[in-house]
Amino acid sequence: MPLELFNVDRQLTFYGAYHANRINVLIHIICVPILLWTFQVLVSQLPVPSLLPVVHYTLGDYFCFDLNWAAIHAGLYLAYYIILEPVAALLYAPQLAASVLTATAYSRGSDHIFNAAILHIASWVAQILGHGLAEKRAPALVDNLIGAVVLAPFFVHLEILFGFGYRPAMHKRINNEIGKEITRIRKAESDAKRSAVKSL
Repeated sequence: MPLELFNVDRQLTFYGAYHANRINVLIHIICVPILLWTFQVLVSQLPVPSLLPVVHYTLGDYFCFDLNWAAIHAGLYLAYYIILEPVAALLYAPQLAASVLTATAYSRGSDHIFNAAILHIASWVAQILGHGLAEKRAPALVDNLIGAVVLAPFFVHLEILFGFGYRPAMHKRINNEIGKEITRIRKAESDAKRSAVKSL
C-alpha cells in the first residue's frame, strides 16, 4: 500500500527481516556507505536538465558542491528519511552532505569512474556473500528493489543510532516486528517446500 512507504516501522521491519544476522549487518554498515558514495561519484558528472541553474561551490580540495544528480539524489533521499523519522534523518544529514561533497570533488579526477566502479562492485559482492553465507537468504532487493536500495543507508544509520541507545522503545518495537516477520517468511517458505514435495 502507498501509505506504508511512509510508515517507518513497516519499512524498517521489511528491511530488517532480511538483515537479522550480526555479521551481515556489519557488512552492510561498512559497504552501504561505500555503495552510496561510489554511486554519487559515478553520477556526479552526468548532464542535468538545462532548466536547472548552474550552482558550483568549492571548499578546498576535497569538498565540492554542484547541483548535479548526486545532490538531487541525496536531497530526495533525505526528504524521504525526514518523513520516516525526522530526528534520525537530521542526524544523518551531515554524513550525507559529506558524502555528496567528497564524491563530487573526487568525480573531477581523471580516474574516478574506474576506481568508483571497482569499489562499487566489490561492495555489492561483499553484501551478496553476506546474505548467502551469513544471513542464508536472498537480499531484500529480490522482493523490493527500490525499497531495499532507498532504505539501505537509513537502516544502517539507524542501526548505529540504536546501538548508542537512540529511541529504545522504537528499537524494541521494530525488533519484535522483525521477529514476527521472519517467522512468517520462514513458515511461508516451509509451506512452499512441502507443497513442492507433495506435487512430485
